[in-house]
Amino acid sequence: MGKEEKLTLLGKHTEFFCSPDEAKLETFPNRSPQRRYEVLLETEEFSSLCPVTGQPDSCSLSISYVPDERVLETKSLKYYLVSFRNYPAFNEQVVNRILDDLVAAVRPSWMRVVGRFSPRGGIRLTATAEHCPENRPR
Repeated sequence: MGKEEKLTLLGKHTEFFCSPDEAKLETFPNRSPQRRYEVLLETEEFSSLCPVTGQPDSCSLSISYVPDERVLETKSLKYYLVSFRNYPAFNEQVVNRILDDLVAAVRPSWMRVVGRFSPRGGIRLTATAEHCPENRPR
């Protein structure tokens, strides 16, 4: 890694962040910029808080993107996602916030975030947010 790549979380024990406002998303240069490729990141362990009831909302979260100049460092993503555990927001709001934050950090050619939330009252909610749909891989 070059000096310009100051990854502060990778390879170190650090404390979790208390909210996504405090979390730090880190990136590094795309080492295959000549090739258009898709990155898929998934977790079954995402949770946030319902802003009305204070109850936890859990979901499986899927993040797909086509890198441009930067690639998302996954440990920083893990810490960022954990920071939502005590974050009160509606499910749709959470998915859109994640997309906005990731796009700001990575500036991808295309990105999609899908949250498949656990059923409440027998109804499953899935929220999908997309950046630059015209650049979606085929």
